[in-house]
Parts: sequence; C-alpha cells; structure tokens
Amino acid sequence: MILPIRAGIISASDRASRGEREDQSGLLLKSLAEGLPAEVIAYRVVPDDRGTLKRLFIHLADHFACDLILTTGGTGLGPRDHTPEATMDAIDKEVPGIPEAIRQAGLQKTKFALLSRLTAGVRGATLIVNLPGSPEAVRDAFEVLRPVLGHTVHLLRGEVKDCREEKETEWKGPLPTFSHSSHSPS
Repeated sequence: MILPIRAGIISASDRASRGEREDQSGLLLKSLAEGLPAEVIAYRVVPDDRGTLKRLFIHLADHFACDLILTTGGTGLGPRDHTPEATMDAIDKEVPGIPEAIRQAGLQKTKFALLSRLTAGVRGATLIVNLPGSPEAVRDAFEVLRPVLGHTVHLLRGEVKDCREEKETEWKGPLPTFSHSSHSPS
C-alpha cells in the first residue's frame, strides 16, 4: 500500500503574514498539493524571515515527518527575500535539477524567470522546494514538479530499490481551480 504524501505548505510573505493581503499563492499551492493527492498536514503564512523559515522547515521535516515541503514567495532579489537562504540552512543536500527545470519553463513565459532564486533540497527524508510568489508562477512551476514527485517521495522513503525498474508515473488529472476566498491564514 502506498501511503499518501504528507505535505507542508509555507507562504513566505511579510504582508500576508500581517493580514494586509490574502495569501493567494499559498492557498493555490495547498490546493495543488491536495490534488496529487497529498495530505497537507501544515499550512503556514509567515514573514520572510530567514530564522523563522529555517526553524519551520526543520520542525516540519523532523517532527511532523513531512515527505514534501513546498514554499511560495521570498525567492526574488528584494531585501526581504530570504527563502532560498533559509532552505540552504535547513537541507542536507541540494537538488539543483528542480529549480533549473522550473526556471527553464518560466523563461518560456517571461525573461524575469532569470532573476528567480528558487532552491530545492533534501533534509533527511523530506524534499523542500521553493516556488515563486505569484499564483500564475506557482501553477506553472508545479506543473514542472508534479511528474517527479511520486518517484522522489518513493526514493526518499527507501521504497525504490532500482530506478531503472521504476515505471515513470505521474499524478494526472485536472489542476484544481483557484478562486478568491476569505480564508484566513492558519
């Protein structure tokens, strides 16, 4: 029996964490993860603070046994963009192919994808992936990531003995739609 993916969703946004705007990207990312299917065991909107993010990554990976932590926001060049640094502080090893593929796909839509500082890596048996901050970019990045998530989680859980024998599978089906809502961050 294949266990569902245990996921944590983190939105790094100073304004959303203060209640000054709705966290559209985080809510969309939560919906996309649930469509894998994954059990989203944590959804947090936090300030883009390096120490806060690092502690949250470690807590979700080590104490909540998340298979997957997805973030949105804090990956640009602004003075308060610290998500990649916090990720690097928390991971054991980097997975550079994921952000490279997401950036390549993003370049098909906007030249500004070159400025994205996405990071991905593994802490223990947890994959942590930073996604951009806008809802459209989250959706596009998730489409790049989705086909490899099942295999990645199986690898990290130790369920894959020989990658050559593992059939390529991906979660298919329509992406969940996202509409504006009045959900408050929890």
